Amino acid sequence: MAQPPILSWENLGLQQGGRWLFGGPNQDNIDLHIGPRDRLALIGRNGVGKTTLFKLIDDRIEADQGQRKVRQGTRIVVLEQDPDVSAFESLMDFALAGDDAPAEHEVEAIAGQLGIDMSRACKGASGGEKRRAAIARALAQDPDLLLMDEPTNHLDLAAIDWLEGWLDRYTGAFVVISHDRTFLKRLTRATLWLDRGTMRRKEIGFGGYEAWEEQVYAEEARAAEKLDAKLKIEAHWLERGVTARRKRNQGRLENLHKMRAQRAAMIDTSGTAKLKLATDEDFKSKSVIVAEKVSKAYPAPDGGERTIIRDFSLRIQRGDRIGIVGANGAGKTTLLKLLTGEIAPDSGTVDIAKTLTGVMIDQQRSLLSKGKTVRQVLAEGGDWIDVRGNRKHVQGYLKEFLFDPGIVDTKVDTLSGGERSRLLLAREFARASNLLVLDEPTNDLDLETLDLLQEVIADYEGTVLIVSHDRDFLDRTVTVTLGLDGSGRVDVVAGGYEDWMAKRRKPVERKAKAADKAATAPPAPPPTPAPRADKLSYKDQRDYDTLPERIEELELAIARGEEILADPNLYSTDPQRFANIMKGVENARAEKNAAEERWLSLAERVEG
Repeated sequence: MAQPPILSWENLGLQQGGRWLFGGPNQDNIDLHIGPRDRLALIGRNGVGKTTLFKLIDDRIEADQGQRKVRQGTRIVVLEQDPDVSAFESLMDFALAGDDAPAEHEVEAIAGQLGIDMSRACKGASGGEKRRAAIARALAQDPDLLLMDEPTNHLDLAAIDWLEGWLDRYTGAFVVISHDRTFLKRLTRATLWLDRGTMRRKEIGFGGYEAWEEQVYAEEARAAEKLDAKLKIEAHWLERGVTARRKRNQGRLENLHKMRAQRAAMIDTSGTAKLKLATDEDFKSKSVIVAEKVSKAYPAPDGGERTIIRDFSLRIQRGDRIGIVGANGAGKTTLLKLLTGEIAPDSGTVDIAKTLTGVMIDQQRSLLSKGKTVRQVLAEGGDWIDVRGNRKHVQGYLKEFLFDPGIVDTKVDTLSGGERSRLLLAREFARASNLLVLDEPTNDLDLETLDLLQEVIADYEGTVLIVSHDRDFLDRTVTVTLGLDGSGRVDVVAGGYEDWMAKRRKPVERKAKAADKAATAPPAPPPTPAPRADKLSYKDQRDYDTLPERIEELELAIARGEEILADPNLYSTDPQRFANIMKGVENARAEKNAAEERWLSLAERVEG
């Protein structure tokens, strides 16, 4: 039997800017019911009213019609997309402000797990630090209903994993707006779809949303065939603009998998592949960035040096799509700057083709000028824009990036964050270039714009470098992933995020299998004593008998240490422990090498 809702909106209608955003005389009003354990994805294009619906649920704005009901004692907490911390001295001051502020020790407990120092001054705090502080504040309030607006924006992969784990154990209800497909697929069990002023609900998680969306649009297209030409045109756009684009992207994904297979052969560690790299002049001629044994270090908190990049080599070819992943502070930005020539390595070389001309789109969207119109940003006030050598009308080009052409004379300042991000993409992709650098490009984009961005990157003829925490986006776009674990090592993996994670899991899986095998194996018979040859002294014989067991112990210790060092937050949260474990691993490796050489020399004597 279903439990009664903790919150409901019945017959909801809202006007905004002289038009009905929800409900009204020409469409059905919205009915919304949220149960005590609901895990809801709220889906819709930028501008349909997702954040406005959050404000109605939280009673921060009044509706024009409808009735809101909340179960007595229900605590509703909102995790905003862009928390305003400007009025506070420190992040802890922000977290403890307001009548519904959580206890300080609760905030500290969650902040510690997220790796954020709450004594950090708000002025100068990064987007990631503000986001983590807002998460600590929201979760520490112990909500019955949690409303999350783009919770993974500005978070690194480790923090996203932690948040997913917390929400998986969470006993209350939540509604989430997010562009992060992986996050939505893992956590949601039902979907709310806002579309053209109405809301649909289906008891499927986000994993089933796209098939449901296509089914709804196909049904509308069939119904529209019986109506007038205008509706036929709209139905055609819905069916061709969304469904067909998705089908085209499936073809692009097949091509991406072929490119990954080719790239895997080039970076394979086998001797054959190495020989091919050394002799294939065609491969070398296509290289646009060549890094050879590159290292870079910065001063560490203890007065020494912290190696960010160690002995890194890679040839990047024309047309490569390179994804860079890792925790905040692991060295993603440093690696990006090394590859683009912005900074020089401490050792090694980075050679960049002289013909390479780059465009960079950063996560701060700093290239948009305030006070200008869309037309001025795209076409310097004119009607035409040059798109990589092809002349296009500015209004037609806007449609390619999912804009209503009527916004051409709208001020940039009035656009939503997602619309500004989309406009910046439209402008930068028009520029003639053969290197595209994208720093967290998915922030503030809706799912349809992400599909479009995936399509544009796939069709881009140059080389692409992408720094991103969006796992699904990387899996759909990149041919090679550079994974940083904070130790200075850079994993070079053909494929996307999941391919990198699969490589990281292999050592752990091998250890687990070895442990299972040891646990289930029958007891071994007592070892036959090695013949005590006159050539071996008592100490030599003892070393010969005991060193194999010691070597195995050292291998396990090295594996355990490397597993701990793989935690991307370890260095930032406890640099002294990081340094101690790193030193212990290095010592264990040195002892293991010495032990192996000692045992081999003794074995040769015994066999002799």
